[in-house]
Amino acid sequence: MKYFKLVLSIALFAFTMQLSAQTNKATTIRIIEEKEYTFVANSAIPMSNMDVSQILSRMPGSQGGGVINLTGSQYDFKITKDSVVAYLPYYGRSFSAPMNPNEGGIKFTSKDFSYNEKKNKKGNYTIQINTKDLNRENFRLTLSVTPNGYATLIASGYNKQPITFNGYLSESKRKDQ
Repeated sequence: MKYFKLVLSIALFAFTMQLSAQTNKATTIRIIEEKEYTFVANSAIPMSNMDVSQILSRMPGSQGGGVINLTGSQYDFKITKDSVVAYLPYYGRSFSAPMNPNEGGIKFTSKDFSYNEKKNKKGNYTIQINTKDLNRENFRLTLSVTPNGYATLIASGYNKQPITFNGYLSESKRKDQ
């Protein structure tokens, strides 16, 4: 029964994602090549284990199968040529907690990072970003993007279990607008 719910929730998610695409193929290619885009998170899928699954099933927005609906939230991940800015929630097991509760989640600005981009034959992109800041937890972020702008972000840190976000790419708002 759990497998059926998971398959049904993934199918429903895929159907709704097709209705909410924010970019076309030309725009997706342009913003990735310019390294000026924002990943907007629609759902979060934490790494599954029994403790986390029991808690998540009781949370508002839970769609079953460990998928948490983030539609309508302001969670995003912005990439520019000189910085990456993350404002994402975190659901899962963390092996160390911040002293300030407002510092939870995956929230950082990094100007010291590596950026590696690959494009396959079908036009899908895989972008690997590794933050290298010395004064905080560093993250390995893998962004998989389809030509239509649908994207999956996998965030893994040294002190946290990996978490997956599904969403889409959009053009970053420019400061001069």
